Amino acid sequence: MMKKKIISASKASLVLLLCQMVSALDVPLDSKLLEELSQPPTITQQSPKDYIVDPRENIVIQCEAKGKPPPSFSWTRNGTHFDIDKDAQVTMKPNSGTLVINIMNGGKAEAYEGVYQCTARNERGAAISNNIVIRPSRSPLWTKEKLEPNQVREGDSLVLHCRPPVGLPPPIIFWMDNAFQRLPQSERVSQGLNGDLYFSNVQPEDTREDYICYARFNHTQTIQQKQPISVKVFSMDSLNDTIAANLSDTDIYGAKPVTERQPVLLTPTGSTSTKVELRGNVLLLECIAAGLPTPVIRWIKEGGELPANRTFFENFKKTLKIVDVSEADSGNYKCIARNTLGSAHHVISVTVKAAPYWITAPRNLVLSPGEDGTLICRANGNPKPDISWLANGVPIAIAPEDPSRKVDGDTIIFSQVQERSSAVYQCNASNEYGYLLANAFVNVLAEPPRILTAANKLYQVIADSPALLDCAYFGSPKPEIEWFKGVKGSILRGNEYIFHDNGTLEIPVAQKDGSGTYTCVARNELGKIQNEVQLEVKDPTMIIKQPEYKVIQRYGQVSFECIIKHDSTLLPTVIWLKDNGELPDDERFLVGKDNLTIMNVTDKDDGTYTCIVNTTLDSVSASAVLTVVAAPPTPAIIYARPNPPFDLELTGQLERSVELSWVPGDENNSPITNFVIEYEDGLHEPGVWHHQTEVPGTQTTVQLKLSPYVNYSFRVIAVNEIGRSQPSEPSEQYLTKSANPDENPSNVQGIGSEPDNLVITWESLTGFQSNGPGLQYKVSWRQKDVDDEWTSVIVANVSKYIVSGTPTFVPYEIKVQALNDLGYAPEPAEVIGHSGEDLPMVAPGNVQVHVINSTLAKVHWDTVPLKTVRGHLQGYKVYYWKVQSLSRRSRRHVEKKILTFRGNKTFGMLPGLEPYSSYKLNVRVVNGKGEGPASPDKVFKTPEGVPSSPSFLKITNPTLDSLTLEWGSPTHPNGVLTSYILKFQPINNTHELGPLVEIRIPANESSLILKNLNYSTRYKFYFNAQTSVGSGSQITEEAVTIMDEAMASRQVDIATQGWFIGLMCAVALLILILLIVCFIRRNKGGKYPVKEKEDAHADPEIQPMKEDDGTFGEYSDAEDHKPLKKGSRTPSDRTVKKEDSDDSLVDYGEGVNGQFNEDGSFIGQYSGKKEKEPAEGNESSEAPSPVNAMNSFV
Repeated sequence: MMKKKIISASKASLVLLLCQMVSALDVPLDSKLLEELSQPPTITQQSPKDYIVDPRENIVIQCEAKGKPPPSFSWTRNGTHFDIDKDAQVTMKPNSGTLVINIMNGGKAEAYEGVYQCTARNERGAAISNNIVIRPSRSPLWTKEKLEPNQVREGDSLVLHCRPPVGLPPPIIFWMDNAFQRLPQSERVSQGLNGDLYFSNVQPEDTREDYICYARFNHTQTIQQKQPISVKVFSMDSLNDTIAANLSDTDIYGAKPVTERQPVLLTPTGSTSTKVELRGNVLLLECIAAGLPTPVIRWIKEGGELPANRTFFENFKKTLKIVDVSEADSGNYKCIARNTLGSAHHVISVTVKAAPYWITAPRNLVLSPGEDGTLICRANGNPKPDISWLANGVPIAIAPEDPSRKVDGDTIIFSQVQERSSAVYQCNASNEYGYLLANAFVNVLAEPPRILTAANKLYQVIADSPALLDCAYFGSPKPEIEWFKGVKGSILRGNEYIFHDNGTLEIPVAQKDGSGTYTCVARNELGKIQNEVQLEVKDPTMIIKQPEYKVIQRYGQVSFECIIKHDSTLLPTVIWLKDNGELPDDERFLVGKDNLTIMNVTDKDDGTYTCIVNTTLDSVSASAVLTVVAAPPTPAIIYARPNPPFDLELTGQLERSVELSWVPGDENNSPITNFVIEYEDGLHEPGVWHHQTEVPGTQTTVQLKLSPYVNYSFRVIAVNEIGRSQPSEPSEQYLTKSANPDENPSNVQGIGSEPDNLVITWESLTGFQSNGPGLQYKVSWRQKDVDDEWTSVIVANVSKYIVSGTPTFVPYEIKVQALNDLGYAPEPAEVIGHSGEDLPMVAPGNVQVHVINSTLAKVHWDTVPLKTVRGHLQGYKVYYWKVQSLSRRSRRHVEKKILTFRGNKTFGMLPGLEPYSSYKLNVRVVNGKGEGPASPDKVFKTPEGVPSSPSFLKITNPTLDSLTLEWGSPTHPNGVLTSYILKFQPINNTHELGPLVEIRIPANESSLILKNLNYSTRYKFYFNAQTSVGSGSQITEEAVTIMDEAMASRQVDIATQGWFIGLMCAVALLILILLIVCFIRRNKGGKYPVKEKEDAHADPEIQPMKEDDGTFGEYSDAEDHKPLKKGSRTPSDRTVKKEDSDDSLVDYGEGVNGQFNEDGSFIGQYSGKKEKEPAEGNESSEAPSPVNAMNSFV
């Protein structure tokens, strides 16, 4: 695929020139121009505000400035004039304001401490520097102190204080040993921000005598050392030995072992603290805790999140660091120290203040005599900074008056300036945390035009690409720029050119016939000047024969072609790449004039080969893939998309048609079915391709219809059954001549946005439809059904026009006709529009309401006259609201409801009304503008309805034969309550319902005692309210009367008798014994004492003999050794099958009369010929329990 890019020779200069007009007058950065123009001083370099100097070296205080004429310099020190001529140690650099104070030859830096300010002055004003505070650095020695050894018990916390000397600037602290090795730090041992060394808990390995704090003073490159600190850690074992050696045998001694402790904060102390930091600085918060095990620190911000991308944790998370803080970072920050025994926390309240910072700094202003301008100085800070102005270094209140100047807070307004108005103004913004000082000059110049672009400068561009011709200029007042083709040609204007504010002429699509001389003319009231430049439009470079995809056998030879066509005046260079890199340095690669040949191809030659053609103005490339195969490919038909057509040619160019011909590419074994022709409009839509037509695959020429004023390029795409080819290379361009528009705008509408206007809109023609330059529209309108003439206006290429002063909502006939520099389009069709709507004037009359039922009403009204609607009738709105409930006579908050009925209707239904209520309603007509006035309120009432269910039903005070019922009235009575209906019926133990009893209760009752009920019986109650309309929904409840007291007492008496209690205990003991025996037998493998049964039933020949005495062994089923499963032995009908076990209950018991309880567990006994033993019986899934046994006896 071929790629192409255009390199414009004028891009570099355009970047500068497009930035020229940024203020009333901006002086271009042209060195020759700057040397000639008068200019007030500007400070270009100065020392920092807080200037700390090395007291051993000369002090250099910088102050550099520029201006025309060159400025002179003076200094103040501590607010008074500093006469440098009277101090032999002080000199000023030539042509500069920089001071050099000689310290190395006898001067003392301390003698020159103070606040310095530089002033640069010429005849047009004075600029001043910041206040520069000079302070010599200091690196004092440590004060001598006697340091006692630190004796600490193992596990305790420890703080080694550094307390460095106060230096300027503050020193950098670090801890080392005698060997100048940094002491290792960790979560347990770390250095605080104040330089102290903190131990969360000490360990025996912390014992040493060379803890040394060092202070490094960077400014003077000196390091001061504190005396070594000794630390001895006593372990519990050694401490106990020491105590034992010093005590008698009768003394009690022994140190406590190392105990773990919950965290305690070493710094900061207390539970809260505060910190103030300035905006833009780095916020450092620190928490160091003691504890054993060593606490872990965690940070949170209360009520918010820590700022992402600006938050860092240092010193093993003991230090929270937030960079570039702002006011939003104010708040409470909590550090939490935690170990396995607990936690401690501290809250630091952070307030972010702000030194002044610029919102809008004042900018230099260059004006012409008689012009107006402003200097704006806006700054922010916390607290809000004060703004003050100076003129030439003097407070503006006492500066010489200037009638063209007016100060308004942070703005100075200039009007009708003159050359004497030139000055340098200083804006000072200050608060308690600092200040900002900015110089901005006002330079009033009267200069004739100057053209800064070199004369006869040559510009070269490729055809169909943009051309940018520079005309950099300056003048005061600002000159007007005009361009001409040739020396005496006509002025250039129209859509074919773009005129930039910096004087540059842009030709969007340069054509070959556009080559030649172009003249730029700059003029103002002080003069006129012109300059000529040359434009050469070159033919584009093209690859007419591109390299093609190759499949080659290993050790063969392959060649890629790259035949080019280029402008004869341009010298092309051809470069070949492999896989976007340089070709291998191999003699097998032969680069010819228009080809690349590879000899003796190997597998590593696989890849993509690219031919790149470069000229000084453009570059094109084309690529192809080489595939190396081991053997010749099996002869097979490969079907693929066709190759793109080539050699496109335009012939027979006419105003509205042209003939296009091409050569088809390879079909790739699938015949071409058709060709698709696309076009590009390089004048209006460069880079966008549109479908033009399609022709059969056997055709290679086509006559194309064209539109006027279009810069056509064509390309052809071949199509076969496999797919579409890549597009061909574009044809040469063909610009058709201009003509009248062929069509008018579409979608013309007239809709008013205000009662007295008509907004006419349309869809504009595209550049393709314009047929020529200067596209405009003739907009015509007249009032319909009135004998008026058409009113017309011609507007630019827009899509809207507003007609003002129209009557309200009147129909208009509208038409919009296109025209260009060559004439009008055909007569357009007329459309009907309306001027703007206004609110309706009258309300609907004869409003009537027909109440259909308690929740539905129908409202009728008469339509309003259409003339009073004053707009498009959209419908009617009914506003209705409930005034009060007739049953409660209580008013409530009015909630109006709205129903809209579309069209010219005269009635509507109001659903969802509340029964037995008073309502009001009114009706309004609606048009596109809004609603008209409301009709008089109409009152209507809804009839009664059935009530809602009672709000509650409670049943209390149960006795043997009575229950008390209490209820609440319905939340929505929906009328006058006439009574309550109570129905109830008993429910037996099988949940069957008994006979239903109904009672009617007066409406004013709220409770009832039901008597003559059955004791210990459950009743179900149904309760609802009634109005004259009918019964409402019911509420249900259930309740139970209490048990008969005599029966209850008898049961209690039996249960408390001694004989009953004894019987129960005996039964329980018996069952417990049975369970224990069964459990023991089962653990032995399920064996049974069945000697007698074996004698009667078993085959003697197969019974085992005991080895010791020859007696028969006990019988054991193999299944007995398996875990019991639920229902594994006993079927569901509680019978024991013979095949399940040879030892059935019939064989070992007294028949089948054994007893079973309800859950299937066997509770009887069975006996054989021997002594009775508990039988395993029925093996249920649930073992027998004392509770089950008791239940079976009761």
